[in-house]
Amino acid sequence: MKLGVLFSGGKDSAFACYQAMDKHDVCCLISVVSENSESYMFHTPNISLVREQAKAMDIPIIVEKSAGKKEKELDDLCNVLQKAKDEFGIEGIVTGAIESVYQASRVQKICKDLGLWCFNPLWKIDQVKLLNLLIDKGFKVIISGIGAYPFDDRWLGREIDKDCVDELILYRDKYEINPSGEGGEFESLVLDAPMFKQRLEVMESSVDYADHSGVFRIDKVKLVGK
Repeated sequence: MKLGVLFSGGKDSAFACYQAMDKHDVCCLISVVSENSESYMFHTPNISLVREQAKAMDIPIIVEKSAGKKEKELDDLCNVLQKAKDEFGIEGIVTGAIESVYQASRVQKICKDLGLWCFNPLWKIDQVKLLNLLIDKGFKVIISGIGAYPFDDRWLGREIDKDCVDELILYRDKYEINPSGEGGEFESLVLDAPMFKQRLEVMESSVDYADHSGVFRIDKVKLVGK
């Protein structure tokens, strides 16, 4: 089946893409760049890097801008999915949804209206299992944003490795956080993955942090052969 991947550049959409590529033809990536950092629907930290990630995977990408107004941004999503259907002949959409009923239900409705299959391969997956799968499969993922206690600035830019997962499990048990950031505790960025033909290397970055909220801003990357 010809599929488009709703792609944010973070771990969930990237791993969903990887899963879909096992049995389907991923024709394109689809990204919505929201001007609202508090978007209800879309990932925002370092979203501009999706084009570089698409180059690294050698997969075409369609990018749509959105003002990020609640519910209105769904019109922007509908427009870009229709564009992907027209341009690439996709028959379905892949999402990295895990637990967000708000996001999943709205994407499913749009897909139904457009006559597209909605494929959510990570839906209700155990979050610690997902993190370990990412590591075991060779994904290089960093934390690009944080938004909750007890996360502090040392987490920004940190790679998700076994030590990181162990600490996230402790946070889950002590503070009841979602270990994969499903509650908005943190955002992520994929620098390398099995389906990447090149990896992203961070050349210039900065940290913007205050009171358990912050972003690891990446100002420049380069693609490096593997």
